[in-house]
Amino acid sequence: MQIVDIHPHVIAADHARYPLVPVGGKLSEWAARRPVACEQLLAAMDEAGVAQAVLVQASTAHGHDNRYTADSAAAHPARLAWVGSLDALAPDAPDRLTYWVRERGMAGLRLFTAGSTMTEQAPWLGDPASYPTWARAQELGIPVCVQMRLAGVPALRQLLDRFPAVRVIVDHFARPPLEDGPPYAAAQPLFALAAYPQVYVKLSTVTHEDAAVGRSTPRAFLEQLVGAFGADRIAWGSNFPASAGPLTALVALAREWVAFLPAEDQQRILGGTALALYPIWRAR
Repeated sequence: MQIVDIHPHVIAADHARYPLVPVGGKLSEWAARRPVACEQLLAAMDEAGVAQAVLVQASTAHGHDNRYTADSAAAHPARLAWVGSLDALAPDAPDRLTYWVRERGMAGLRLFTAGSTMTEQAPWLGDPASYPTWARAQELGIPVCVQMRLAGVPALRQLLDRFPAVRVIVDHFARPPLEDGPPYAAAQPLFALAAYPQVYVKLSTVTHEDAAVGRSTPRAFLEQLVGAFGADRIAWGSNFPASAGPLTALVALAREWVAFLPAEDQQRILGGTALALYPIWRAR
């Protein structure tokens, strides 16, 4: 089985060349305590049996300065692709996006609207000032990862209606409350996004943790998720090293989690969907 990880992060050891300028001004705890540089990630991938990875800009470390993520992927094009970040409201955001995509090989855009250092949903998701950025992403044909919370669903739906050709990947399934268990009434606004064929879900280690609380189980959650979206719209991401533990353990957890599914669905979630979203390696 070819495993493709679409959510690892890398952080530069050389902070003079690649400064720490986290979004929101606060460095995340994991970035401070267990940063992983590119070469360390590649060694971890080799040990864990991960064929390829799509680096996700470490927004809570390097902010919108994508240079280290871009340089890392450029140095290892057979193994790494990358997703970058920018201020979607900035007047020059569309041109900056074009630069990162066409000049630096960026495979996708990430909008960081909530996270470990920004626990509440940012109000700018769906701001009309971001429409030119979304329009440029649609023109460039790249997917957009949205790290968000449940409160952002109405704004996201408006964006999906306005930009139907943009494939949107919901990071960590937006971390809704799952402890009520099946049929996951509290998370229904997110499951309802399956009605939009351009919406994909990133199944991460974080999601596994959320699905193991209260009346929920990881298997019950995944059964409902696959039933709603289909395995061809679900892709796995380790969240390494933000999620603690060696990559070998995170890969083993993912394999165990999907083991009850048919083999073809396991392959889609652990690699096939990622290659469809980011066909960068197919062109080589």
